[in-house]
Amino acid sequence: METVVNALMLRAVDYNENDKILTLLSAERGKISAGIRGVKKAAARLKFAAQPFCFAEYVLAVRGGKYTVINASENESFYDLRTDVNKFYAASAVSEAAMALTYEGDECRGIFYAAVKALSEMCGANESEALISFLLSALQQSGYGVRADGCLICGAPLEDEERLKFDMDTGAFTCCGCGTGSGASGTTYNVIRKLSGKSYRQQLISADGEKRALRLLREYFSYKLNFAFKSLSEYIRLL
Repeated sequence: METVVNALMLRAVDYNENDKILTLLSAERGKISAGIRGVKKAAARLKFAAQPFCFAEYVLAVRGGKYTVINASENESFYDLRTDVNKFYAASAVSEAAMALTYEGDECRGIFYAAVKALSEMCGANESEALISFLLSALQQSGYGVRADGCLICGAPLEDEERLKFDMDTGAFTCCGCGTGSGASGTTYNVIRKLSGKSYRQQLISADGEKRALRLLREYFSYKLNFAFKSLSEYIRLL
């Protein structure tokens, strides 16, 4: 039996001398674990299909509930993401987040299409904005949305505030008078509002704000999902 899926290659693990086990992400089936044979050989026909961030149509043989890649047709290689170290780690953070937030056999159309969009945008100028937008979208779709709609307690607008609080349990910002969570900056808050499609204060947007927003999102991911976000940590270090 064979099946065909459009999928992103999230992870490849060496198996035997020339084989790999791929983790693919598809819109309809979520994560799929599939073997691919002989792909480590220099002249392997399907070598591209095991490259990081490959977006392709994968033809899978199904036997005993296990999948094997027997053919593939590339939709987009996202080659530029593998030749620039900053873009590589930003794209790796997309893959790592998708790995953490999706499951085998569960439809994940929103996260899948958001990941493809983010990787495409990362090939352009500002990979940080694309990464933050993806992380916010993926968290929202997974039930861990970041709430940046004024103070959660008193409802006061926060766009002009320099210092705020962020509560890891609720994923919400509060004013310093109401909140008891971790400290956060107004710059972080406005970057998150901007990349969530909400109104924001342009004068508080900066590259440093993007870095701070990424740090907050890394801590929030770690708190909610209990995993070390290694690729995001490395990307932040490079900024």
